[in-house]
Amino acid sequence: MRLLLVEDDDHVAAALSAILAKHGFAVTHARNGEEALQAVLPTAQGERPSYGVILLDLGLPDQDGYQVCARIRKLTTTPVIMVTARADVRSRIHGLNLGADDYVVKPYDPGELLARIHAVSRRTSGPAGEDASSGGTGSAADATVLRLGSVAVELPTRRVSVDGRPVALTRKEFDLLALLAQRPGVVFRREQIISEVWQTSWEGTGRTLEVHVASLRSKLRMPALIETVRGVGYRLVAPAA
Repeated sequence: MRLLLVEDDDHVAAALSAILAKHGFAVTHARNGEEALQAVLPTAQGERPSYGVILLDLGLPDQDGYQVCARIRKLTTTPVIMVTARADVRSRIHGLNLGADDYVVKPYDPGELLARIHAVSRRTSGPAGEDASSGGTGSAADATVLRLGSVAVELPTRRVSVDGRPVALTRKEFDLLALLAQRPGVVFRREQIISEVWQTSWEGTGRTLEVHVASLRSKLRMPALIETVRGVGYRLVAPAA
């Protein structure tokens, strides 16, 4: 897999590139936001670079990392993993709202980073990381539209709307919502959600799940839509029409 590493520290980039190379990744290194944006643009021959994942450090010297993420998302659907020292939930939700697919908080273990890279890459198909028509969880491939009060979840097109207003979700946010929405009122265990949506049993994904739930509540403007069942997991509470 080709990976775009956006990192301004050459020493960090060299060490990380060596680790990634040992695990079969071909790494392209961009030292700032402008280089990152140029790296995802089509070539003069019209060919689009085929990255499987973009690893984006937020502490860039020339541009705010969040702005770079937003601009990258307008240019490509390639999965973006943010790397940040900001551990608060609000910052993570902001990154997800801008189109990031996941995040890693510094300092991180290389094993954690590799697990997250593989997790997001499993959720995509095609050389540029674009969604397949049947992307997402297996249950979300059914050709149906789920209606939950004012919320409409279109499984075939992976679109979500509230009162007819489109709501932009990341891949995993959609997969999470689709999973819960297919069985309103049913409690899904955290382990089950992580297995279905992230296709992993890795325990560290639990914090990612919490952030994605918080992001969904924020984007849909329905804090009560997804109920936390303490010590067990989550369930979707269908709103009134």
